[in-house]
Amino acid sequence: MNKKQLNQIFVDTDFVHWSGSDEELQVAEYLKKKCGELGVEAEIEAFDVPVAEIEEAHLYADGVEIPCKAFFCCGSGEVEAELYYMPGTDAVSIAGAKDKIVLLDTGGVSHFVYQDLMKAGAKGILFQYGNAHYDNKDIDERDLRASVVGDAEKVLCATINVRDAVKMVSKGTKKVKLTVKQNEEVGHSHNVVATIPGIRDEYIVLSAHYDTTRLSHGAYDNMTGCVGLLGVMEAVKAKQHNYGFKFVFCGSEERGLLGSKAYVAAHEEELEKYVLNINLDMIGTIMGKFIARVTAEERLASYISYMAAEVGFPVAAKTGVYSSDSTSFADKGVPSLSFARLAGGAVAPIHCRYDLKDVLSMKQLSDDIDFIVAFTKRMADAAVCPVEREIPDKIKTEIDEYLARKRKKN
Repeated sequence: MNKKQLNQIFVDTDFVHWSGSDEELQVAEYLKKKCGELGVEAEIEAFDVPVAEIEEAHLYADGVEIPCKAFFCCGSGEVEAELYYMPGTDAVSIAGAKDKIVLLDTGGVSHFVYQDLMKAGAKGILFQYGNAHYDNKDIDERDLRASVVGDAEKVLCATINVRDAVKMVSKGTKKVKLTVKQNEEVGHSHNVVATIPGIRDEYIVLSAHYDTTRLSHGAYDNMTGCVGLLGVMEAVKAKQHNYGFKFVFCGSEERGLLGSKAYVAAHEEELEKYVLNINLDMIGTIMGKFIARVTAEERLASYISYMAAEVGFPVAAKTGVYSSDSTSFADKGVPSLSFARLAGGAVAPIHCRYDLKDVLSMKQLSDDIDFIVAFTKRMADAAVCPVEREIPDKIKTEIDEYLARKRKKN
């Protein structure tokens, strides 16, 4: 694809397409169409996701209403309690949460912090979003994930703008009341899946998510990754390679990798034929460092570094878990890696209104895709895939910690 064609994809998908929405399905159908234009047939696979419609949400601080957005799927009701600002999540801080509505410095909460707050007796949780120096007073809309709640009870949760959070703390707000009314149900998200057979009945699976958060148009995070998959598809379709290819455009990644988790669950019997997962999540920015995070053996990270030196394309490669769909494949034993160009929030912010194609360089995106294509072809044309199909114990531990099956040791 030339730069004009690349740019047009960002123009065509320049709107919010949040998990489970009609707009998300619209983008799924668009990506299916783009695969077809490249001569590769794709299918759309639906999977269940929790959805909700907020009818009303009100937050009062000492009787004064503060703009807020309730968490989807946190339940309905009303709670009133003393406000407790808790900047840390250490044991001493957690102990002060009993019978309080807790205000955190973060925009979300991990499984174990939520469990600790529930055990401590917190009555509700407030989060903050934005930048005190931005002109806008945006408030992100998030959901209370089942993976966070686990077996604990649900409590009402809401997000406020950071400037209002600062005012509440500086004024010494005593009492807060949060009221939420919402309808919760089961909706659908979608994965787009395409296959190019190889000589062997084994596959390299390439993945990228296409959904956005509720404030973002998702040009950088992660239509760039989807464009990368289309670029690889275009490059490898012309001839048959030793290994075949699976292309998975994942929905609902922003809600906890739901699309890739649904894919590996639905295709579990096939996974033994998958020799490698290559995941693309955020590439092609004007500035930023290109990285490879390898959730597999150390030798793969070394190989990528050697190849990068050979072709003159700087890559910072190391092992570890990347917060993206590669983790779902690695969790099922498929050696995985994520490629990304990380620019930082000051240059290319994500999960906000500023994630637009303006932060991208079509030339850099083309260069990033060229490197990914070169790496993918080397793997696909190998006589035998050189990557050991065994996830090291250290990496397994990191996956368990990331997926909240094991508490990370301090």
